Amino acid sequence: MSNTDSFIDEVTEEVRRDRTFAFIKRYGWIAAVAVVAIVGGAAYNEWSKRQATAKAEAFGDSLLDASSADTPEARAEALAAVQAPDATAAAIVAQMRAQALVEAGDFDAAIEALNTVAGNGELPRIYRDIAAFKALRIAPETQDIDARRVALEALAAPGAPLRLLAMEELAYLEAGAGNRDAAVEALNRILDDAEVAADQRQRVRDTLTALGVAPETAAQ
Repeated sequence: MSNTDSFIDEVTEEVRRDRTFAFIKRYGWIAAVAVVAIVGGAAYNEWSKRQATAKAEAFGDSLLDASSADTPEARAEALAAVQAPDATAAAIVAQMRAQALVEAGDFDAAIEALNTVAGNGELPRIYRDIAAFKALRIAPETQDIDARRVALEALAAPGAPLRLLAMEELAYLEAGAGNRDAAVEALNRILDDAEVAADQRQRVRDTLTALGVAPETAAQ
Protein backbone atom coordinates (compact mmCIF):
# COMPACT_ATOMS: atom_id res chain seq x y z
CA MET A 1 0.00 0.00 0.00
CA SER A 2 1.40 3.41 -0.97
CA ASN A 3 1.81 6.27 1.46
CA THR A 4 -0.91 8.10 -0.44
CA ASP A 5 -3.37 5.23 0.02
CA SER A 6 -2.51 5.00 3.70
CA PHE A 7 -3.04 8.72 4.14
CA ILE A 8 -6.42 8.57 2.38
CA ASP A 9 -7.51 5.67 4.60
CA GLU A 10 -6.52 7.57 7.72
CA VAL A 11 -8.36 10.67 6.59
CA THR A 12 -11.43 8.60 5.69
CA GLU A 13 -11.43 6.91 9.10
CA GLU A 14 -11.02 10.26 10.83
CA VAL A 15 -13.94 11.72 8.90
CA ARG A 16 -16.04 8.68 9.78
CA ARG A 17 -15.23 9.10 13.48
CA ASP A 18 -16.03 12.79 13.30
CA ARG A 19 -19.38 12.11 11.67
CA THR A 20 -20.22 9.39 14.19
CA PHE A 21 -19.30 11.68 17.06
CA ALA A 22 -21.35 14.50 15.56
CA PHE A 23 -24.33 12.17 15.10
CA ILE A 24 -24.09 10.95 18.69
CA LYS A 25 -23.66 14.48 19.91
CA ARG A 26 -26.71 15.59 17.97
CA TYR A 27 -29.04 12.61 18.46
CA GLY A 28 -27.58 10.62 21.31
CA TRP A 29 -29.94 12.23 23.81
CA ILE A 30 -32.83 10.48 22.07
CA ALA A 31 -31.32 7.07 22.81
CA ALA A 32 -30.61 8.13 26.38
CA VAL A 33 -34.20 9.25 26.87
CA ALA A 34 -35.45 5.98 25.35
CA VAL A 35 -33.31 3.95 27.73
CA VAL A 36 -34.50 5.97 30.72
CA ALA A 37 -38.12 5.59 29.57
CA ILE A 38 -37.80 1.83 29.18
CA VAL A 39 -36.08 1.34 32.52
CA GLY A 40 -38.40 3.80 34.26
CA GLY A 41 -41.48 2.23 32.67
CA ALA A 42 -40.46 -1.24 33.81
CA ALA A 43 -39.84 0.04 37.33
CA TYR A 44 -43.22 1.81 37.39
CA ASN A 45 -45.02 -1.30 36.14
CA GLU A 46 -43.37 -3.38 38.84
CA TRP A 47 -44.32 -0.80 41.47
CA SER A 48 -47.90 -0.70 40.18
CA LYS A 49 -48.15 -4.48 40.37
CA ARG A 50 -46.88 -4.47 43.94
CA GLN A 51 -49.36 -1.74 44.87
CA ALA A 52 -52.26 -3.63 43.27
CA THR A 53 -51.26 -6.84 45.03
CA ALA A 54 -50.97 -5.09 48.38
CA LYS A 55 -54.36 -3.42 47.90
CA ALA A 56 -56.02 -6.71 46.95
CA GLU A 57 -54.51 -8.47 49.96
CA ALA A 58 -55.63 -5.68 52.30
CA PHE A 59 -59.15 -5.85 50.86
CA GLY A 60 -59.24 -9.63 51.25
CA ASP A 61 -58.07 -9.41 54.85
CA SER A 62 -60.66 -6.77 55.75
CA LEU A 63 -63.40 -8.80 54.05
CA LEU A 64 -62.39 -11.92 55.94
CA ASP A 65 -62.30 -10.07 59.24
CA ALA A 66 -65.72 -8.53 58.64
CA SER A 67 -67.21 -11.89 57.67
CA SER A 68 -65.89 -13.46 60.86
CA ALA A 69 -68.00 -11.30 63.18
CA ASP A 70 -70.07 -13.31 65.63
CA THR A 71 -73.57 -12.04 64.82
CA PRO A 72 -75.35 -11.04 61.60
CA GLU A 73 -75.75 -7.51 62.93
CA ALA A 74 -72.01 -7.28 63.64
CA ARG A 75 -71.18 -8.70 60.21
CA ALA A 76 -73.43 -6.19 58.48
CA GLU A 77 -71.85 -3.32 60.41
CA ALA A 78 -68.31 -4.54 59.74
CA LEU A 79 -68.98 -5.09 56.04
CA ALA A 80 -70.37 -1.57 55.75
CA ALA A 81 -66.96 -0.28 56.85
CA VAL A 82 -64.94 -2.31 54.32
CA GLN A 83 -63.17 -0.11 51.77
CA ALA A 84 -63.55 -1.77 48.36
CA PRO A 85 -60.85 -1.01 45.76
CA ASP A 86 -63.29 -0.78 42.83
CA ALA A 87 -66.96 -0.92 41.86
CA THR A 88 -66.97 -4.68 41.29
CA ALA A 89 -65.48 -5.36 44.71
CA ALA A 90 -67.98 -2.94 46.24
CA ALA A 91 -70.82 -4.90 44.63
CA ILE A 92 -69.54 -8.12 46.19
CA VAL A 93 -69.29 -6.47 49.62
CA ALA A 94 -72.79 -5.04 49.27
CA GLN A 95 -74.26 -8.46 48.48
CA MET A 96 -72.46 -10.02 51.43
CA ARG A 97 -73.77 -7.24 53.65
CA ALA A 98 -77.28 -7.77 52.28
CA GLN A 99 -77.08 -11.44 53.24
CA ALA A 100 -76.03 -10.49 56.77
CA LEU A 101 -78.92 -8.02 56.96
CA VAL A 102 -81.37 -10.74 55.88
CA GLU A 103 -80.04 -13.02 58.60
CA ALA A 104 -80.48 -10.16 61.06
CA GLY A 105 -84.09 -9.70 59.91
CA ASP A 106 -83.53 -6.25 58.40
CA PHE A 107 -85.09 -6.98 55.01
CA ASP A 108 -85.68 -3.37 54.03
CA ALA A 109 -81.99 -2.49 54.46
CA ALA A 110 -80.98 -5.63 52.56
CA ILE A 111 -83.26 -4.78 49.65
CA GLU A 112 -81.94 -1.22 49.61
CA ALA A 113 -78.32 -2.47 49.47
CA LEU A 114 -79.12 -4.87 46.64
CA ASN A 115 -81.09 -2.32 44.64
CA THR A 116 -78.14 0.07 44.88
CA VAL A 117 -75.98 -2.56 43.20
CA ALA A 118 -78.68 -3.38 40.65
CA GLY A 119 -78.93 0.27 39.66
CA ASN A 120 -75.20 0.81 39.16
CA GLY A 121 -74.75 1.05 35.39
CA GLU A 122 -70.96 0.88 35.70
CA LEU A 123 -71.12 -2.77 36.78
CA PRO A 124 -71.23 -5.77 34.43
CA ARG A 125 -74.78 -6.99 33.89
CA ILE A 126 -74.25 -10.24 35.76
CA TYR A 127 -73.61 -8.37 39.04
CA ARG A 128 -76.62 -6.09 38.53
CA ASP A 129 -78.93 -8.95 37.64
CA ILE A 130 -77.86 -11.08 40.59
CA ALA A 131 -78.51 -8.18 42.96
CA ALA A 132 -81.91 -7.46 41.39
CA PHE A 133 -82.88 -11.13 41.54
CA LYS A 134 -81.89 -11.44 45.20
CA ALA A 135 -83.83 -8.28 46.05
CA LEU A 136 -86.94 -9.74 44.43
CA ARG A 137 -86.49 -13.04 46.24
CA ILE A 138 -86.41 -11.43 49.69
CA ALA A 139 -89.05 -8.79 49.01
CA PRO A 140 -92.18 -9.23 51.13
CA GLU A 141 -95.20 -10.95 49.62
CA THR A 142 -97.10 -7.72 50.06
CA GLN A 143 -95.08 -6.16 47.23
CA ASP A 144 -97.19 -5.32 44.19
CA ILE A 145 -97.44 -8.46 42.07
CA ASP A 146 -97.45 -6.55 38.78
CA ALA A 147 -94.24 -4.74 39.73
CA ARG A 148 -92.60 -8.06 40.62
CA ARG A 149 -93.77 -9.59 37.34
CA VAL A 150 -92.33 -6.71 35.29
CA ALA A 151 -89.00 -6.90 37.12
CA LEU A 152 -88.76 -10.67 36.68
CA GLU A 153 -89.70 -10.48 33.01
CA ALA A 154 -86.79 -8.10 32.49
CA LEU A 155 -84.45 -10.61 34.13
CA ALA A 156 -85.95 -13.41 32.02
CA ALA A 157 -85.35 -11.64 28.71
CA PRO A 158 -83.45 -13.59 26.00
CA GLY A 159 -79.72 -13.43 26.61
CA ALA A 160 -80.04 -12.37 30.24
CA PRO A 161 -77.57 -14.21 32.51
CA LEU A 162 -80.26 -15.31 35.01
CA ARG A 163 -82.93 -15.94 32.38
CA LEU A 164 -83.93 -19.45 33.46
CA LEU A 165 -83.94 -18.67 37.18
CA ALA A 166 -86.10 -15.62 36.54
CA MET A 167 -88.47 -17.74 34.43
CA GLU A 168 -88.77 -20.18 37.32
CA GLU A 169 -89.46 -17.37 39.76
CA LEU A 170 -92.13 -16.05 37.40
CA ALA A 171 -93.79 -19.47 37.45
CA TYR A 172 -93.83 -19.44 41.25
CA LEU A 173 -95.27 -15.94 41.16
CA GLU A 174 -98.14 -17.10 38.94
CA ALA A 175 -98.74 -20.17 41.10
CA GLY A 176 -98.84 -18.04 44.23
CA ALA A 177 -101.34 -15.73 42.56
CA GLY A 178 -103.61 -18.67 41.74
CA ASN A 179 -102.77 -18.65 38.02
CA ARG A 180 -102.13 -22.39 37.78
CA ASP A 181 -102.27 -22.67 33.99
CA ALA A 182 -99.83 -19.78 33.54
CA ALA A 183 -97.49 -21.36 36.08
CA VAL A 184 -97.58 -24.75 34.34
CA GLU A 185 -96.96 -23.13 30.97
CA ALA A 186 -93.98 -21.20 32.36
CA LEU A 187 -92.51 -24.32 33.96
CA ASN A 188 -92.88 -26.34 30.77
CA ARG A 189 -91.04 -23.61 28.85
CA ILE A 190 -88.12 -24.12 31.22
CA LEU A 191 -88.14 -27.89 30.62
CA ASP A 192 -88.13 -27.26 26.88
CA ASP A 193 -85.07 -25.01 27.13
CA ALA A 194 -81.82 -26.65 26.01
CA GLU A 195 -79.80 -24.69 28.57
CA VAL A 196 -81.66 -25.83 31.68
CA ALA A 197 -79.40 -27.46 34.28
CA ALA A 198 -80.17 -30.88 35.73
CA ASP A 199 -80.91 -29.59 39.25
CA GLN A 200 -83.29 -26.93 37.95
CA ARG A 201 -84.98 -29.45 35.66
CA GLN A 202 -85.65 -31.73 38.64
CA ARG A 203 -86.88 -28.82 40.74
CA VAL A 204 -89.29 -27.76 37.98
CA ARG A 205 -90.59 -31.31 37.53
CA ASP A 206 -91.20 -31.55 41.28
CA THR A 207 -93.12 -28.29 41.16
CA LEU A 208 -95.23 -29.54 38.25
CA THR A 209 -96.03 -32.66 40.24
CA ALA A 210 -97.09 -30.49 43.18
CA LEU A 211 -99.36 -28.58 40.79
CA GLY A 212 -101.03 -31.82 39.73
CA VAL A 213 -99.17 -32.31 36.45
CA ALA A 214 -97.78 -35.84 36.12
CA PRO A 215 -94.05 -35.88 35.25
CA GLU A 216 -94.65 -38.02 32.18
CA THR A 217 -97.01 -35.42 30.74
CA ALA A 218 -94.57 -32.57 31.37
CA ALA A 219 -91.99 -31.62 28.78
CA GLN A 220 -89.11 -34.07 28.62
